[in-house]
Amino acid sequence: MAEVIGTNDQTRVLTAHGIIGDDVVNAAGEHIGDIKDLMIDVTKGSIVYAVLDFGGFLGIGSKYFAVPWQSFTVDEDNKRLVLNVSKERLEKSPGFDKDHWPMSNDAAFYASVNQYYR
Repeated sequence: MAEVIGTNDQTRVLTAHGIIGDDVVNAAGEHIGDIKDLMIDVTKGSIVYAVLDFGGFLGIGSKYFAVPWQSFTVDEDNKRLVLNVSKERLEKSPGFDKDHWPMSNDAAFYASVNQYYR
């Protein structure tokens, strides 16, 4: 993970390049995946969700999961993201095949993602 830059009392900034590829752990410190991409709402100028790669072995059998950005916390000391969810719960969350991403206007998919993580 890239170092936090541009810090002040209200703002902490990370680069997208520094986040993509980062490890994600759960609250127990178990590795649960890595960030493949960030999806940005261009009308609001904010990150909507992170694409998390989880499961499988050496990339075989894994799938991607859309996780609302607000669900993550940043562990600055260990330079990683934390998602407070068990592996079992993550396996049941809304996901998609690596070769078939949801359409950007698929409101039902995004509603199911937000509902699942609330």
